[in-house]
Amino acid sequence: MKIDAEKFRVRPGQKVRLKHWPTQVKPFYTSDDDYRERLGRYVKELQDLQSLFYAHNRYALLVVIQAMDAAGKDSIIKHVMSGVNPQGCQVSGFKRPSTEELEHDFLWRATCRLPERGNIGIFNRSYYEEVLVVRVHPELLQRQGLPEELVADKDVWKQRFASITNLEEHLYRNGTRIIKFFLHLSKDEQRKRFLRRIDEPEKNWKFEMEDVKERGYWKEYKSAYEECLGATSLAHAPWYAIPADDKKNARLIVSQAIVNTLRSLKMSSLEPDPGRQRELKALRKTLVTE
Repeated sequence: MKIDAEKFRVRPGQKVRLKHWPTQVKPFYTSDDDYRERLGRYVKELQDLQSLFYAHNRYALLVVIQAMDAAGKDSIIKHVMSGVNPQGCQVSGFKRPSTEELEHDFLWRATCRLPERGNIGIFNRSYYEEVLVVRVHPELLQRQGLPEELVADKDVWKQRFASITNLEEHLYRNGTRIIKFFLHLSKDEQRKRFLRRIDEPEKNWKFEMEDVKERGYWKEYKSAYEECLGATSLAHAPWYAIPADDKKNARLIVSQAIVNTLRSLKMSSLEPDPGRQRELKALRKTLVTE
């Protein structure tokens, strides 16, 4: 059962209404065994592509994951990237900014963690928090030490969208490929997952009172995500709205999208030039006759 990841891609300039985007679609697997077998194939292909990606050393890949609480961000990273060599992959989580981070522009703490060429960077939440959480809670903007006229500017969010897209365009021009996932979870499914976190002792650590408080801003977050997705999905840095009510299905769709991105790159293992080949042959001869 082939997955057309492009069906979930937000087109540049598209007006997004999340009520028209599904939180659940027909499964791309027929059983748990079939799911494991399909995911295993993706994991193996990602492993092979990463090895070539690392050796080619001309591109970097940034994977951004955004979602409401309990949508499965950690699960995506754990399962989809399970075969990736840790030496070539860094995961960064973005929580409440530190005092030092607040002394810089809102993109600074993320740009410090961008992946190097040959590496994959995964942002579990990202600079997009600055047009999502901060927009839903404008008091956070007041605490960022910005000049008052900037905080009061009615176009502050459009300006931040522009800063983000300018950064992503700059990164693209310098070899970083960006793919962004919004895990689209229904409010009812979030409620069920919160209840499991309360009822199952081994999951208690995942649950905080703040999670329920944020749930009360569901409509505000929905509106913020809609505008964000529409304003910042670029041809070379696309957003994918992934149906997230079925975690297994979400992992398969995300896997397909990442594989597609890596496949699209013009990569080779970079054969050594003739001079280097002669040098290697001479060294080999020395080692053999040692």
